[in-house]
Amino acid sequence: MKFAGVIKNSFVDYPKNISMVVFTFGCNFNCWYCHNRDIINGEKKEFYDEDEILNIVKNRINFIDGIVITGGEPTISKEYELIDFIKKIKELKLKVKIDTNGTNSKLIKKLLSKNLIDFIAMDIKTSKEKYKSLTCANDKDLCEIEKSIDLILNSNIDYEFRTTFVPDVKIEDIHKIAKRIKNAKSYAIQKYIPQKHGIIKIPHTFEEALEALKISKKFVKNAFLRSFD
Repeated sequence: MKFAGVIKNSFVDYPKNISMVVFTFGCNFNCWYCHNRDIINGEKKEFYDEDEILNIVKNRINFIDGIVITGGEPTISKEYELIDFIKKIKELKLKVKIDTNGTNSKLIKKLLSKNLIDFIAMDIKTSKEKYKSLTCANDKDLCEIEKSIDLILNSNIDYEFRTTFVPDVKIEDIHKIAKRIKNAKSYAIQKYIPQKHGIIKIPHTFEEALEALKISKKFVKNAFLRSFD
């Protein structure tokens, strides 16, 4: 398995844990605000092979609690490669968190059933009716996302749903998302930071973010703002 990049030490990517973050290549979405566009569009040519990553992990094993697998979209990787890699991490007695857009419910179900992951973070980009325009998702993707939401809601591991509050996502969209994931363990409304993306749009105000949070808390007790000043 090949990886697009690595962060050797992170205090923010795995809640309550110090982690190492690895990035997979490619994504089946095309979100205009993605800050890893070089990973998903093929611009990034350098890579780490699996042995390099495992050597870095072993050298840092006394300094980290777990590994975060992000992207791109990790679940579009070859299933056997991803599962084999995770098994090698678990053999080192480290926790595993995976970030996903939820479009491969079959693989998510398999990871959960085999107890291969300890935490899953799923991005819910917007309300269902806006998904295609924001992400270029297709009908199959939307069906998979619904299945993944239900799998995660009914799982027995730690998880987080999250939405980046980009200008295209309105407060009414946040309302629909929060209602869909009612009683979830955690829901993060993340700040959109224009300078990190190629397309610049005017962000929502902090007051709008607070209003979105207020609405979210009607459905998800542990809803919160992330990275807002």
